[in-house]
Amino acid sequence: MFTSINPYNQQKLKTYRVDSAAQLERKLTRADRAFADWSTLSLSDRTQHLRNVGKYMLANKQALGELITAEMGKTVKEAVSEVEKCATTCTFYADNAEAFLADQLIESDARRSLICYQPLGPVLAIMPWNFPFWQAMRFSIPGLIAGNVGLLKHAGNVMGCAQAIETIFRESGLPDGVFQNLLIETDTVKDVLTDWRVKAVTLTGSEKAGASVAQIAGSQIKKSVLELGGSDALIVLADADLDKAAETAVKSRMQNAGQSCIAAKRFIVEKSVKKAFTERVLHHIEAIKQGDPTNDNTTMGPMARLDLADAIVKQAHDTLAKGAKLLTDKIDANGCNVQPMLLDNVKPGMAAFDDETFGPLAVIITAKDESDAIRLANQSRYGLGSALWTQDSDKANRLARQIQAGSVFVNGLMRSDARVPFGGIKLSGFGRELSDLGMKEFVNAKTIWIE
Repeated sequence: MFTSINPYNQQKLKTYRVDSAAQLERKLTRADRAFADWSTLSLSDRTQHLRNVGKYMLANKQALGELITAEMGKTVKEAVSEVEKCATTCTFYADNAEAFLADQLIESDARRSLICYQPLGPVLAIMPWNFPFWQAMRFSIPGLIAGNVGLLKHAGNVMGCAQAIETIFRESGLPDGVFQNLLIETDTVKDVLTDWRVKAVTLTGSEKAGASVAQIAGSQIKKSVLELGGSDALIVLADADLDKAAETAVKSRMQNAGQSCIAAKRFIVEKSVKKAFTERVLHHIEAIKQGDPTNDNTTMGPMARLDLADAIVKQAHDTLAKGAKLLTDKIDANGCNVQPMLLDNVKPGMAAFDDETFGPLAVIITAKDESDAIRLANQSRYGLGSALWTQDSDKANRLARQIQAGSVFVNGLMRSDARVPFGGIKLSGFGRELSDLGMKEFVNAKTIWIE
């Protein structure tokens, strides 16, 4: 049984029954049959279906946003923006799929040789709660347009969102079985992934979950894409625009109550501007209004679950116990409602430096110079995203290439964008989502050679 609980007030919203073995079998059979028909539709037909999905989401964005807020706590404004982002991504892929999937002619001594891109089949998507629509849609939109069918195993606390996503696809006219929500426990994932009808898997989650899924997929010789944790560095050099850097740093760290894999989690600041930058960051943090996410005046809602709130508070205390300094008033948590925190003097060996912090905790790390800043940024087992602030474009180009991460955003907010690839290195995972690369992760790049 899955239960949705409003994280702001802990009120129970709804319970959902776990799929029985017979129900799960019917869904897998339906997906296998649906793939045979869906994959043979013309690309233009599939893209039109996804255009309809985008239109449906825009027409219902307020209700869908309110559902997101009720189940996982982000502000309604953030939730509606998430739905809008999904809708625009439908349009992006509908507009570009023909170019992304076009046959690639290869010069050779054959009469004709080319690469064509063909779908694999049913793909299992194991998705988290923090962006309950975006995480599921950024796989399913390009995956379905490419001709695959989707099986979603969503997080247990956002099953209402999972059901709504399936409804969106159905109400938008997609054939039965092309996208289905699986109401299954974690223990059942292995059974689904080892089923012969499931051809690949994508997961966004913890490194522990990623290692487990990758091991199962590997044992079955099945493709996997993993987007895992992050401890993203935001580097501020002495020549940075400190006003913009501080404002963007706080926005990046505190959006979604800090529950974002690509949030700027470690502010690494050159010593000469540390004091001025810290003052600006503290000013922006103190302006945050944490509270009821349905209130228009609230700028940060609660964390999604009690265990997550407890974890971020523990990481803050553990970091302070090793010598860090608390710059905000106090560590203040009431249920899932955690006030934003800022720590100074954070160093390697402390929880807030070494581990992923998934909540409203920002930290200042002092770098002696730009070389030291790059060293500290790379001193992490993660490598998802990063940001670099400097007004010297030549320096930015040089240093961005030295940062060990899947993305480096210079003088801007690190974010996912359908136009560019998204993914990490090291323990942040492998494979890419979004752009043409994301669409091609789950296709067979088939060589055709004609003598």
